[in-house]
Amino acid sequence: MDRPLSPRESGQFVAERSRDVSVDEEGVRRVAEMLYGLKDSEEFTASGWKKMNPLAPSPDSDEAINWVFVTDTMNFSFWPDREDQQCEVIYKGNTYRGYMSLCAAITRAVDEGVPITDPAYFSQISEAELERVLRSDSATPMPMLKERHQALTEAGRVLMQHGGSFRNFMSHGQNDAEKMVQYIVDNIPSYRDEATFEGQKISFYKRAQILVADFWGIMEARGEGNIPNLDYLTMFADYRVPQALVYLGALRYSDALMEVLKKGELLSSGERREVEIRGCSIWCVERIKTVLWKLVQERDGQSCNINSALIDFYLWPYAKQHHKEMAHIPIHHTRCIYY
Repeated sequence: MDRPLSPRESGQFVAERSRDVSVDEEGVRRVAEMLYGLKDSEEFTASGWKKMNPLAPSPDSDEAINWVFVTDTMNFSFWPDREDQQCEVIYKGNTYRGYMSLCAAITRAVDEGVPITDPAYFSQISEAELERVLRSDSATPMPMLKERHQALTEAGRVLMQHGGSFRNFMSHGQNDAEKMVQYIVDNIPSYRDEATFEGQKISFYKRAQILVADFWGIMEARGEGNIPNLDYLTMFADYRVPQALVYLGALRYSDALMEVLKKGELLSSGERREVEIRGCSIWCVERIKTVLWKLVQERDGQSCNINSALIDFYLWPYAKQHHKEMAHIPIHHTRCIYY
């Protein structure tokens, strides 16, 4: 079987042939300068992982490792059809939307005694049971329940073939980020985030890469993080980070594409414009990382350990925090299980 290009190779391949999306080198440099000023802050450490997601269980339990697997397996397509009709989950007095509503729902279920992090349970959970776990506290339910149910039970059955342990499943990746990503996409179909662009098979592997990064983050927080080639991971091509990159001037959309997005037109998964946005976003972050590493080398005479995944972990909450200032830049909308 011909393997597609890796996410990094795919990003470069798309960026070099893109019509409606381009990487702006001047903007890339500005973002690299901004990150240079933040490079020693906690945002760029593994402990920042727990801080960023207060809904995650304490990392010292095996339940926390399986919690990551459950949330990452259903981590896709949270945007609402209408801005004023969002799925909301209230947990401990706080209201959560988007991806955080999923995290809140899973943690709420754990508190209620539902064994949602046990593969023996979630590999066989009924759609009705999952609907109860993911129930919304607003009038708008969480989208794509059927697809989330299929993804979770399918992934759970795969874990059951690995002793019912996500940790055991990941051991097949031999502490190698590239092998881990490959093992995930080879064994769990819903993680197979691939497309064809100008006759070339390419990959983005957004959720598979997040799963590896989250697994590393939780193991690192336990003092067991040992994935030396984490730099293999690229940014996680979704709809929020591209918006931030456009806002920061590192990514540019053509007028025609901007018009389409402002109208709220749905882009289908794998179509040219959608692939260009995701591919160019990956390459844009690669360029930011390269320029940042160069700045650190030139100014500080040392190497930089901020990789693309950590830049993504910074840009995603940045986009959430600055959503009002970014409101004039539309996000692209694609209903699919990949992001």
